[in-house]
Amino acid sequence: MTSPFFIVFLFSSLLMGNADASPNYREALTKSLLFFQGQRSGRLPRDQQVSWRASSGLSDGSTAHVDLTGGYYDAGDNVKFNFPMAYTTTMLSWSALEYGKRMGPELENARVNIRWATDYLLKCARATPGKLYVGVGDPNVDHKCWERPEDMDTPRTVYSVSPSNPGSDVAAETAAALAAASMVFRKVDSKYSRLLLATAKDVMQFAIQYRGAYSDSLSSSVCPFYCSYSGYKDELMWGAAWLLRATNEPYYENLINSLGGGDQPDIFSWDNKYAGAYVLLSRRALLNKDSNFETYKQAAENFMCKILPNSPSSSTQYTQGGLMYKLPHSNLQYVTAITFLLTTYAKYMKSTRHTFSCGNSVIVTDALLSVSKRQVDYILGENPIKMSYMVGFGPNFPKRIHHRAASLPSHALSSKSLGCNGGFQSFYTQNPNPNILTGAIVGGPNQNDGYPDQRDDYSHSEPATYINAAFVGPLAYFAAGRSA
Repeated sequence: MTSPFFIVFLFSSLLMGNADASPNYREALTKSLLFFQGQRSGRLPRDQQVSWRASSGLSDGSTAHVDLTGGYYDAGDNVKFNFPMAYTTTMLSWSALEYGKRMGPELENARVNIRWATDYLLKCARATPGKLYVGVGDPNVDHKCWERPEDMDTPRTVYSVSPSNPGSDVAAETAAALAAASMVFRKVDSKYSRLLLATAKDVMQFAIQYRGAYSDSLSSSVCPFYCSYSGYKDELMWGAAWLLRATNEPYYENLINSLGGGDQPDIFSWDNKYAGAYVLLSRRALLNKDSNFETYKQAAENFMCKILPNSPSSSTQYTQGGLMYKLPHSNLQYVTAITFLLTTYAKYMKSTRHTFSCGNSVIVTDALLSVSKRQVDYILGENPIKMSYMVGFGPNFPKRIHHRAASLPSHALSSKSLGCNGGFQSFYTQNPNPNILTGAIVGGPNQNDGYPDQRDDYSHSEPATYINAAFVGPLAYFAAGRSA
């Protein structure tokens, strides 16, 4: 008799395609980390490899009389939004913690990328007592311009949250980033690690004490760009989960329990952290055999059941070519984030020989890994149109990505400022971008596996730090030869 599990596993095996023709995951891993250099803000170091970028945003923070230089531009624009930047940092740190031993020399590059963000986040958290800076650059003005970051002449408005204008979501995500990073640096730079952890605790305390959504405090400065649609309870849980992992202090476990049950999502992203928190907390149930975290393990498995194709409770669409399809705008951000959770949960299952059920279907490690590997392979070019959605990887990749710096002549070639509107001539051309943002993963194809490769089609052609950050872990896993 064919069991329901066999159907789930068979479908996911079919999605895998030809395992012998796997892409070069090691090369993809290297490029996925190199991408972050193209997103750097601030004074670039001498060893900068993405040579068509130059220093930018060198007066950031000056309007508030603080130094807020550094950090990353989140996507194809010239704004620093700390909410997605902190999530990016948390995911890069989680990748390094979970997969660092499999990264080889890339672990050091991951640490460099994390530190570029945490140096900035530390400034944001420590510059002014009682305030957390959460962004630089007026997004409404910036998005009307098409200019290189090196030429920015738009207002570099500084945004912050405080006791009277709270932002529990952005503060708790910042705390998560600093706490996760503190573990990454614990053995290689203990002094820096201690500073990160102490700051994480302070910022988390602020998030807990002054509760409120940063979208309410900052409204049109962060919405609709990075509105906190899921509220802030998921970030409080996520931040507490990371501080619990970093400190083992019962205070954070009590805080998690006091928040009560969370949502039962079928998505994971810079906005909705519940699924990530469940997987992170389930680690304690599985690896540490701590029964206090059994409910989070159950919640993590409920999430997996909503993702796996043909699971009785699946609420996840797949394209005909096998790609997970969640939402039309920048779908790959959800694919990479969910793939990270699938791979990581499978890793925990493998080390404890654990299985779980979706209805009557028994799910084994390989059922998760085969779906995970299929997503990775699809992104790297094993799809109906043979398009790699990682720029600079494989023979066929997006050439007209929605990214100001990549689409305009390099500052190294022409230092003459183009001004706010000067770049639109390049924006509207059909010419390929002059600069290749190696390693960038774009928003991805539509639900019919199609990709027009148009610069103005930003929901498909724009790369973002948080798409890449979540992809690093699965790439490291498969690069180390752990195939399904």
